[in-house]
Amino acid sequence: MSAEATNPATPLSFTPGAHRKRGRPRIDLRRLGRAALLGPAARDRLPDAISHVVEAHRAHHPDADSEPLHRAYLLAESSHRGQMRKSGEPYITHPLAVTLILAELGAEATTLTASLLHDTVEDTEVTLDQVRREFGDEVCFLVDGVTKLEKVDYGAAAEPETFRKMLVATGNDVRVMSIKLADRLHNMRTLSVMRREKQERIAKVTRDVLIPLAERLGVQALKTELEDLVFAILHPEECAQTRHLVSENAARADDPLADTAEAVRAVLRDADIPAEVQIRPRHLFSVNRVRHKRGELRGADFGRLLVLVAEDADCYAVLGELHTCFTPVVSEFKDFIAVPKFNLYQSLHTAVARRDGEVVEVLVRTQQMHRTAQAGVVALGSPYPSGADEGTALPGGPAGAAGPEGARVNDGERADPTRPGWLSRLLEWQRSAPDPDTFWSALREDLAQDREITVFRTDGRTLGLPVGASCVDAAYAQYGEDAHACIGARVNGRLAALGTVLRDGDTVQLLMSQDTASGPSREWLDHAVAPGARIAIQRWLTDHPEAAETPEATPRAPQPAPSSRPVGAGALVDIPGASVRLAGCCTPVPPDEITAFAVRGGVVTVHRVACSSVTRMKEVARPEVGVRWGDTAEYRVTLVAESFGRPHLLADLTEAIAQEGVAVVSATVEPPSRQQVRHTYTLQLPDAARLPALIKAMRNVAGVYDVSRAQHPAVAPS
Repeated sequence: MSAEATNPATPLSFTPGAHRKRGRPRIDLRRLGRAALLGPAARDRLPDAISHVVEAHRAHHPDADSEPLHRAYLLAESSHRGQMRKSGEPYITHPLAVTLILAELGAEATTLTASLLHDTVEDTEVTLDQVRREFGDEVCFLVDGVTKLEKVDYGAAAEPETFRKMLVATGNDVRVMSIKLADRLHNMRTLSVMRREKQERIAKVTRDVLIPLAERLGVQALKTELEDLVFAILHPEECAQTRHLVSENAARADDPLADTAEAVRAVLRDADIPAEVQIRPRHLFSVNRVRHKRGELRGADFGRLLVLVAEDADCYAVLGELHTCFTPVVSEFKDFIAVPKFNLYQSLHTAVARRDGEVVEVLVRTQQMHRTAQAGVVALGSPYPSGADEGTALPGGPAGAAGPEGARVNDGERADPTRPGWLSRLLEWQRSAPDPDTFWSALREDLAQDREITVFRTDGRTLGLPVGASCVDAAYAQYGEDAHACIGARVNGRLAALGTVLRDGDTVQLLMSQDTASGPSREWLDHAVAPGARIAIQRWLTDHPEAAETPEATPRAPQPAPSSRPVGAGALVDIPGASVRLAGCCTPVPPDEITAFAVRGGVVTVHRVACSSVTRMKEVARPEVGVRWGDTAEYRVTLVAESFGRPHLLADLTEAIAQEGVAVVSATVEPPSRQQVRHTYTLQLPDAARLPALIKAMRNVAGVYDVSRAQHPAVAPS
């Protein structure tokens, strides 16, 4: 139950709806409260208390049917009758205010109906079944989604479990979170009569959870006001200083933003580009952020220019004029029209330098882009088309809801903007959180990562990851818990350690072991930043305590004595009586294509044709000797195994070699570098035909990502 009192001070306001542009003042909630106490109006007209909501709604939806809103208001008013807020106002003023906020943002009727009823099931005798009977499945689902879990049932876990329930509901219908955000905004506006410690607790949750969610859902109008309200509660002195700086700047006689705005208007008039140029003052929290970034503030730092046009093409026409007629600051240019942000935001960002050295930031967008920038998903309407197949509804979800995968495009993200990829990933890892505390801390950590990068898979699809994500995060984003078997990665075609931090636009190929028993090391926790990856790794380590030990130092393998049996007997050359040796630089075995050269001492060395030593021999005109493979005999071959360090890796590789009936002549292990280990084995094969099976067996050892024939540097011919 939201029991906060109304703050008599003027609340911070967000960008108003269309009816506000005509100069209508903010609705007085005290007057709404008095109107609510008067009871319903005559049947042929709406009660005064709901008429303001209907007016705001029709500003965005002129043909909307107000009858559901009328019925929802009557049920909410009658069920909340007698309940009062701490300010002494009727409780009905709260759902009215929340609904008015959403109406001004352009929410459709179903959202507004649910908003009027959002506290009835939680705080009154109204039941979900009653809501379903009177208003349908969608309204019922939305009301249930924002209904808190009782502390008597969940204790200290009530808040995190409520948010977990709300996120799951939001995954099915994003309008659940729209109502929650508006609910929190009104409660933050009316928080002043609460105890100081409760104000701070609510403000911190708002800062850590609700504001990042508003940002990710693109509802900038709610986000900016919430930021200012939290700023005022958690940093009152700094907020007062910032407010003073804003007041001082407003009193200045010269305004660089106003001067530049007029110059831009003149340029666009001369270019015959219809456009509206506005000055957009920064809100308090934004001003403070800029102050910390730039130090002393100048006049142009207190706001930005906004240029609104009709069509996308006009945006680029405006940009061309700005960069032609003013001095552009190239480093400040960003095109979020061609590449929209993950929260639906689209605009061109640029900046121009004035002659006095001040830099003015300019945003260019269409009217539709502006509405979306302010309202985000709230303005998208119902995510469920009428007549959708009810058979695809999620359990507990409204009729017509899409299944858990939703419609997808070939980049791996949700095609439906009301079910964005970041939300589906968040829902995936939250199911794995073992307890409320882990979920709560992981949720805050995830939402604190307020930027996202896109990396490409080798199949052309994409993965959305937080900034700072590594190949470990990419593995769990792509494979879920199957990523336990990941042994390496290639980034942009080059071998990379799993701890490699990815950048926006990188291409990632993940190398997976065939050994399903393999798993992550504790080091992976140092590289994972996504909560889902961290939770999965930690759970595996908890279930496999023996694997959580620090990896052993990789020793040099023992050096077995060379075999006494002759080698190379399977190659006879065209020089009778010559001693034949297989070259150690390339260790050829059948069916390699080979050539040979006579060297000192009456010895003929046999090389693979592709060996770099062959090139050197030919450069000095050393004559080739005819050679061919003869009867099967034992052969030596040098193999290089590339792997990632883990306990017992050397023993496992040696065992795999032995099981193939191959003897180890010598083995060296280079010191680990960036968690990668290089093993070089010289092996004695009883039969050259066994080489492919040997290489395959070595590659199947957990931790090994590649095995190849050795190629030593060429040496000068002797």
